[in-house]
Amino acid sequence: MKNIITIILVALVFSVNAQTRSGNKSAPLAPASPESIGMSSERLDRLDAMCKEAVKSGDLPGIVALVARKGKIVFHEAYGMADNSSGRKMKVDDIFRIASQSKAITSTAVMMLWEEGKFQLDDPISKYIPEFKNPQVLKSFKYADTSYTTVAADKEITIRHLLTHTSGIGYGIIDGDERIRMIYEKAGITDLFTTEPITIEESVKKLAKLPLHHNPGEKYTYSEGLDVLGYFIEIVSGVPFDEFLRKRLFDPLSMEDTWFYLPSSKANRLVAVQKKEDEKWVQYPVTFYDTNYPIKGAKTFFSGGAGLSSTAKDYATFLQMYLNGGELNGVRILSRTTIKSIMGNQTEDLFGGGVNKYYGLAFGVLTQKGQSSGGLGSVGTFNWGGYFNTQYFAASL
Repeated sequence: MKNIITIILVALVFSVNAQTRSGNKSAPLAPASPESIGMSSERLDRLDAMCKEAVKSGDLPGIVALVARKGKIVFHEAYGMADNSSGRKMKVDDIFRIASQSKAITSTAVMMLWEEGKFQLDDPISKYIPEFKNPQVLKSFKYADTSYTTVAADKEITIRHLLTHTSGIGYGIIDGDERIRMIYEKAGITDLFTTEPITIEESVKKLAKLPLHHNPGEKYTYSEGLDVLGYFIEIVSGVPFDEFLRKRLFDPLSMEDTWFYLPSSKANRLVAVQKKEDEKWVQYPVTFYDTNYPIKGAKTFFSGGAGLSSTAKDYATFLQMYLNGGELNGVRILSRTTIKSIMGNQTEDLFGGGVNKYYGLAFGVLTQKGQSSGGLGSVGTFNWGGYFNTQYFAASL
């Protein structure tokens, strides 16, 4: 299969079953010359020049960029600094907080359990988390005391709604609606990641009692639905979410640098969160999140929507499994048919990409019109990014 992956990670500006064997045995990602798999060294030099200029001009503190095609890594370079305050240079195996790039991994775990017949995509989530029974939609809100009224939603929230960000659930501190932000803050919702001693079960059960933006299935609203699904995975699988990912996904794919909380032996490879002050890159202060969350604190909150850290190569390995139709190195994670479902248009015209993109069950996917508009990639390119300035694109060519 001809395929290509591009990942750019930018130094931060602000009961368990074994996987099944596969008849296919695609090789793990490995280095190769660009020309050996039909790519141009000259064109890759343009990417190299762009990254060097971005760091030199002070637009970014540092970058790791990776390009792979046909299962071969043809470009993998590091630029600038992983931490300017300590003078630590960026390396290709440095670990980034990937934030919302966690969502596709959580969605994959959900679909692994779906393949096993554990649930149906259109099951109400309240079947597994009763606190979500009889959801309510926000009707009125008083800024003076944050009191509000609601009306009953016209349907239950389903697992498909949660996967596609059409559940009506909000995103607290980064939500576009100030009323929802205030309601979530008052309720003590943990939105992204934390060093505090809280679990996803505790946060999700609080979340279940709060009003929705709109009726389920009515609109696309970026949400904490993947955190809900992290807890759902614990219920359905019977094991902690982090353990499920380690045994069922990360270990089989040899994603050794992907964690919610980094082992002490890997902590010195974590890229610092930085901001620019007086033309210098400095450590980002503690705000609504603690930048030490992957290496310090209680280490008990496994955010399916934003909590993972990883390397460019680990994430490329995850994407290569998708490009291979669900298999890598003789281990089958998902069936080809399931991959097609994940890549299918699940949101019709609800997604904000207009005619250029639609949203599937894990990724934004480029349409023919998106390709024709130019600069976005080829039809079927799937992508997403993370809060800390990370981005990926992958496509079969």
